[in-house]
Amino acid sequence: MSGKTIESREELIKYLEEKLRDRVSRAVYEEARERILDVWETHGLTYEELNELIENIVARYNESLIEPGEAVGTVAAQSIGEPSTQMTLRTFHFAGVREFNVTLGLPRLIEIVDARKKPGTPIMEIHLDEEHKYSEEKAREVQRRIETTTIENIAKRVDVDPLTGVTIELDPIMMEDKGVGIDDVKKALEKLKLGEVSIDEANKVAFIEWKTSPDFTKIERIRTKILQARIKGVKGINKVIIQKRLVPQPDGGEKEEYVLIAEGSNLAEVMKVPGVDPRRVFTNNIKEVEEVLGIEAARTAIIKEIMDVLEDQGLDVDIRHVMVIADVMTWSGTVKQVGRHGVAGEKPSVLARAAFEMTVQKLAEAAVAGEVDPLVGVTENVIIGQPIPLGTGIVDLYMRPGKSMEEGE
Repeated sequence: MSGKTIESREELIKYLEEKLRDRVSRAVYEEARERILDVWETHGLTYEELNELIENIVARYNESLIEPGEAVGTVAAQSIGEPSTQMTLRTFHFAGVREFNVTLGLPRLIEIVDARKKPGTPIMEIHLDEEHKYSEEKAREVQRRIETTTIENIAKRVDVDPLTGVTIELDPIMMEDKGVGIDDVKKALEKLKLGEVSIDEANKVAFIEWKTSPDFTKIERIRTKILQARIKGVKGINKVIIQKRLVPQPDGGEKEEYVLIAEGSNLAEVMKVPGVDPRRVFTNNIKEVEEVLGIEAARTAIIKEIMDVLEDQGLDVDIRHVMVIADVMTWSGTVKQVGRHGVAGEKPSVLARAAFEMTVQKLAEAAVAGEVDPLVGVTENVIIGQPIPLGTGIVDLYMRPGKSMEEGE
């Protein structure tokens, strides 16, 4: 059978299921299967060649496994810390779009590992459903639903008279561009509860007659309030632009689609907007991902965001190091920073906490609480001069006194 050629796709998949599936991880198996199928379709394969391929894959897989006692945390810290210090400390334009800036490089990496509640430059990438993603006009409809439109966006001028009221001259061209009607404007102004709202539809002028005449000192504040009154759109999304780009497809190919890039972030509301594909909405706000989609989604977002930063800088860091950091930040069920208010500050070891920051305070708190340090970690054993539980230090040797080697012990 060794020299026999594999005749069919089903025959090849069945053989791989038997010989490879249980010997490697699922991800490795799936990738190996796809690549072997490609080779078979292009060049053909004999069972002898296939067996050699399988043994090579298994050997390489076993070599890449972590040995017991490996200092994975230290290696991950070195692997990410060393190249990240060489990143440029600048804010770059986002995906070639000059309208938006997004924090990249070391500042963005610090934002992620510090588990900031809100990123410096929140950005969303919004993919559309089948009906809207291939037409620019349809994509613009969704853009108008999402982008926040205020009175300021559609008004030529706003005059506030402390005696009579407020006169707002509307811009018909901007109203058409933003998809805003007269009724939408009236509803937005009525929500302010400043007074009776009337609209001259012919001249596109809105007028608010005071309910009670305001204080002269509050005129500018009222004007700002009117300008910022939201007519439509998702709260927190200031601007949305449309991009045409090649998007990877489930079948492995690429296809041109219209994608929305939004300045600001509101994941829960954007996912409800008609025309949006809720399974393909991304935000760089990790905390928001955790609140809306849960801790596993937040872990995936941390990995994606860190890898995006590193790859953007041309740094080749193995994803498994990043996965270790994401696991440490999320294993407790909430996203915690890598620092004294998170992972490092909540270690079970008193000495490990004291070794990081605020030594006297940590020791005093532990003494008051009567804590006991079991000395099972690395830091605490270094401090007291014992072998650390890594490598050969992870093994405990026991001897039975009174038994000799001759007796088989």
